[in-house]
Amino acid sequence: MQASANIEPQRLRAALEKATTELLAERNAQGFWEGELSSSALSTATAVTALAVALKHGGNPQSQILNPQSSIQTGLYWLAEHQNSDGGWGDTTKSLSNISTTTLCWAAFGAAGADEKFTGTVEKAEAWLQNYIRSHLTLPSGNGEGNTAGRINIDALTRAIIARYGKDRTFSVPILTMCALAGRLGEGRVAWRQVIPLPFELAACPHQLFAALRLPVVSYALPALIAIGQARHLHAPSWNPLARLLRSATREKTLRKLTEIQPVNGGFLEATPLTSFVTMSLAGSGQAKHVVTQRGLEFLLKSQRADGSWPIDTNLSTWCSTLALGAIPQSQIPNPQSSISWLLAQQYTTEHPYTHAAPGGWAWTNLPGGVPDADDTAGALLALAKLEKAEGGRPKPEVRGAAEAGLRWLLGLQNRDGGIPTFCRGWGALPFDRSSADITAHALRAWLAWQPAFRELDERLFHAAARAVRFLEQAQREDGSWVPLWFGNQHSPTEENPVYGTARVLVALRECAEARLNTKGPPRGRTLPTLAYQKGIEFLMAAQNRDGSWGHASDETGSVEETGLALEALARVLQPGLVVGDVALVGAAVEQGARWLMRRVESGAWREPSPIGFYFAKLWYFERLYPMIFTVAALEAAEQSLSRNAA
Repeated sequence: MQASANIEPQRLRAALEKATTELLAERNAQGFWEGELSSSALSTATAVTALAVALKHGGNPQSQILNPQSSIQTGLYWLAEHQNSDGGWGDTTKSLSNISTTTLCWAAFGAAGADEKFTGTVEKAEAWLQNYIRSHLTLPSGNGEGNTAGRINIDALTRAIIARYGKDRTFSVPILTMCALAGRLGEGRVAWRQVIPLPFELAACPHQLFAALRLPVVSYALPALIAIGQARHLHAPSWNPLARLLRSATREKTLRKLTEIQPVNGGFLEATPLTSFVTMSLAGSGQAKHVVTQRGLEFLLKSQRADGSWPIDTNLSTWCSTLALGAIPQSQIPNPQSSISWLLAQQYTTEHPYTHAAPGGWAWTNLPGGVPDADDTAGALLALAKLEKAEGGRPKPEVRGAAEAGLRWLLGLQNRDGGIPTFCRGWGALPFDRSSADITAHALRAWLAWQPAFRELDERLFHAAARAVRFLEQAQREDGSWVPLWFGNQHSPTEENPVYGTARVLVALRECAEARLNTKGPPRGRTLPTLAYQKGIEFLMAAQNRDGSWGHASDETGSVEETGLALEALARVLQPGLVVGDVALVGAAVEQGARWLMRRVESGAWREPSPIGFYFAKLWYFERLYPMIFTVAALEAAEQSLSRNAA
């Protein structure tokens, strides 16, 4: 097949070299990629409210150089300047308005007592909320006002927020708690009755029981469970005398647990929203001078950006670094040993005090608030495997030891269904604690990359990989797609991103097939689910837009990130013995996608990020490095596959 006839090899090479050079230039002096997360209206609103509630209750930070009042004002001005034209707010400056962020921003102005100063901003927000309620809920006959604040029907607003998240209380209860603390739900017990109580007393139980307790929040939201649950208990105790007694009795014990799991810099998970919810809840319930509150305030004040905003999380340095190392051509990785040393330093070598995760995993960041997780552990293992190849020879003892610990950590996380969750094995009550296709695919790739080096783990890795493949077969949708956990598409009615998920799974399945082809002994079992593989390829090809991109509807331009991901996946399956279906059609899709991406590199538009990141509880973000990383990986794969098939 003359697949490269319509692409000039020199042009493709020039685009790849430009993209690689610019990605390498983003590497900092310490040898890693810190990246830059988008500023977030949601984070800014929660931080402003936490600071305002703390000041109201006498919780001034101990440091004299920190000025919470100034931070509140600059945060409010940033929110006012970045209100969408329809009156609402999205999570990022590129996001569509949504009920959660708009409600939180509206509450922030109330918490700061700034309604009069920002009258126009607040009125537009209330109008947006009114319109949302009318279009999404059936109100009682009559005017449907009832309990109101400003022009908002509070009962209806509460219903709308709860409906967005269903049984998952991870974010609906914090939103309502913030509204209560800001005075947006009315006064006293009436306001707090809108807030669903959380069983914070369960946090006093041994952590081994958490999965069995079926908590109404995801595993890593334990700080919010404790702090918000205590605030609700203080302001509106349960009518049940036994529940009231139990919660009062466990209040001090759960506060001690909260103190123990708070990172030294005060930021829970390095996340502004989570830290803000904990801080405001404690400050608003008589704990303004508590050590957790004070540390939280310092974290928030120190993490505000110069323009007055806050990001959703401090950074994704480990995640971005492993992705970048995976994308850059092996021969162009500068000083592989420095990257190896940095990655080894990020591995957790003791049990994590927050999640009680065993030693061996990696988090998304190099900062104290990180928590070991499956996606970042797999990414680190893949990066180490590539770096060791770049160095040549057998893995050094320290790298081999780290890799073995990481492999065992991932093996211990595998769920009964064969899939891999994010943080904790066995937490299956809520979506963000379940096995997911993209994370399972990533773990599968990590196992395959290191299996030849660990013959003592060979049987265990083989069976784990086989179970993971079966999980992926079962997780595939009828249309051939796989849906990821941590990425979305805001233009999709379901906010899902099957392009990302399918691309990630196809790469993993391709490596399964390649491992079988390269084995020196007889292949054991089935390593490539052919039908699922074919359906996945067909889905990605059908999802390609007319202009060659992927991401949005077929009559719109897609995103650089999704185009890069899909292009890389199809280019990697375009190998002898690994393509299922029409090779010519796959080659044509690769060519078209490569041309679209090359044009973006040539025009400079390839560096423009899109909000495809999907944080917990449907919180959107974009990362400045994502389009750069995914472009380099895609063009590298495209060059290899097109030149190979042209031969």
